[in-house]
Amino acid sequence: MTDIISSAANPLAKRVKLLANRKHRRREGAFVVEGLQPVWAAVEAGWEVETFLVAPGLLTHQPALRMVEEQERAGVAVARFATELFQRLVDRDGPSGIAAVVRSRAGGPESLDVRPGAVFVALHRIANPGNLGTIIRTVDAVGGAGVVLIGDTVDPYAPAAVKASMGSLFAVDVVHTPGAPEFFAWAAAHGVEVLATSGSADEDHWSAAYEPPLAFLLGSEREGLPADLLDRASRQVRIPMVGTVDSLNIGVAASIMLYEARRRSGSR
Repeated sequence: MTDIISSAANPLAKRVKLLANRKHRRREGAFVVEGLQPVWAAVEAGWEVETFLVAPGLLTHQPALRMVEEQERAGVAVARFATELFQRLVDRDGPSGIAAVVRSRAGGPESLDVRPGAVFVALHRIANPGNLGTIIRTVDAVGGAGVVLIGDTVDPYAPAAVKASMGSLFAVDVVHTPGAPEFFAWAAAHGVEVLATSGSADEDHWSAAYEPPLAFLLGSEREGLPADLLDRASRQVRIPMVGTVDSLNIGVAASIMLYEARRRSGSR
């Protein structure tokens, strides 16, 4: 009978806890994916799964059980946990009984496919992992071409980002540049127009011309985009607002821009 891991002192259990920390994720090149849909998405997209983490007392979804069995026969490690320990390790409401340790992918913008009509989102120093996951999910929903993270920004493999992406992390190319100069050099080399969002821009996004390939550039949740990045963008656009608010959540702002680009493209 397959051994059931019940002790938090087990090396794999300790590793899963450590991978909640960004330092350990970077050092080991791996992260934890929680829940049936995200784990399934990782497998379907061909990401390298190190180990499946399964709680037999919780996992009752027959297709998922068959998928785990197939992966195990193919040589992928499967670790089975006691229900109580699994629930302590997996930070998810109503755990479905499955998680996975997945190898991360490191890449720069040169790996992106800059095809005609491509629309990207570029994010400068954003800090909230949930916002990033939401943006990745929206990019997937509109058929966007990728996400570029600029500078010291949130980790796309943080648990909250992975959770908020709902599996879209495995369908969307997410890359990183050390800073703004590298991003703008890539955009110039590939003919990507950069539209920076600014509440003080003269041109609103409804009347602005969208000429893909393009990248919507958004700044940190607290500070927005610094003046030097605004100046380097091809154009600045704003999202019209009335009422008492003077800014939007970055995930909402990115979604508005992305769906406007999709509407302009004539896609249904």
